[in-house]
Amino acid sequence: MIKVLFVCTGNICRSPTAEGVFRALVESEGLSNQISVDSAGTHAYHVGEPADSRSAAAARKRGVELADLRARKLRPADFTDFDLLLAMDRSHQQTMAQACPPGQQDRVRLFLSFAPHLNLRDVPDPYYGGGDGFERVLDMIEAGSRGLLAHLRTRLR
Repeated sequence: MIKVLFVCTGNICRSPTAEGVFRALVESEGLSNQISVDSAGTHAYHVGEPADSRSAAAARKRGVELADLRARKLRPADFTDFDLLLAMDRSHQQTMAQACPPGQQDRVRLFLSFAPHLNLRDVPDPYYGGGDGFERVLDMIEAGSRGLLAHLRTRLR
């Protein structure tokens, strides 16, 4: 089982969207018994809360359900429990690198490194912007998810 954790700031916009999109992709490919997905935040601002309603609505329009997800904070055990911890932006990657135990740093990566054709490093935070920001984030997350799945398929062989 390959375990993937998506991480953003409060775990209500970007990382739950990535969890939901990637989970749906994994399920559609019949790989749920080989790939496990979760999400977390670098901060405890929203622990226990559902995904932001705007993220959930945008995802739902694309057939992805986020209703069952609840925010949680990144835990020290996540660095050993997960094979990949994917930061939504460089600030998350830096925070995670500082908290990461020695010998586990290779598990922490930028999510968009799996979508190099986008020429972007960070998934922007749509929280304070307009509704179209959630759509753009979904576009980026869908592209990153396809690249991530292609990468993980090489590990499953």
